[in-house]
Amino acid sequence: MIRVRVISARGSTPREAGAEMFVGPASVTGTIGGGQLEYMAIDRARQLLGKDEAEARMDIPLGPEIGQCCGGRVILQLDRGEPRRESHPEVLIFGAGHVGRALAQALMALPLSPVLIDSRAAELAMAAPGIPHRLTPLPEAEIRSAKPGSAIIILTHDHALDFLLAAEALARRDLPYIGMIGSATKRAQFHRFARARGIDPAPLVCPIGANDTGDKRPAVIAAFTATELLVELTASFSETHSCDS
Repeated sequence: MIRVRVISARGSTPREAGAEMFVGPASVTGTIGGGQLEYMAIDRARQLLGKDEAEARMDIPLGPEIGQCCGGRVILQLDRGEPRRESHPEVLIFGAGHVGRALAQALMALPLSPVLIDSRAAELAMAAPGIPHRLTPLPEAEIRSAKPGSAIIILTHDHALDFLLAAEALARRDLPYIGMIGSATKRAQFHRFARARGIDPAPLVCPIGANDTGDKRPAVIAAFTATELLVELTASFSETHSCDS
């Protein structure tokens, strides 16, 4: 297996420094941006495999000469290596109804680790194949044991359960995103519920996936929520790492 890694990206380029893909004799995992740049890198990687070379470097201007008009310049490092198992933020989705299932499926394609949680086996059974799920009669316990940095999304079949789970999540201080499906009315009701219990409701995102389209199809709500979640988690990650540096 040959690892192809972007080690320098100047000007307008399809991917940033650090992006990588892995090339085998008949497989490619990951991407460095597609187009002629990627075709050239795959071809060179397979030359390394065929000649038993250890490494190579490619300095590629992204201009008309290769049929790619980004205008920047990319330096690629090719060496032998295997794909690493990446650690992505866990997203606990409470409620395996239509929106929950659509959201879990949407998040599977992103650098996130969704887990669908419900007390109803029949609902979990309708999730797309391959989506991690947990059947539990005590969903609140899943929030208590969630890893720091996890995201919590609440969209169960029961408003009282939604409120209980949101209160559990807000009691923690290490969850960068806590969201609940709902409306302005539900948000106001929860604010009263939380304040009566001495809980600050401000960090709660409700409704999730807010948009001006008026389209309430599960897949559409899932798409807007996935975007919202990525923005929040990326901002949280950047903030954490800038503080550490």
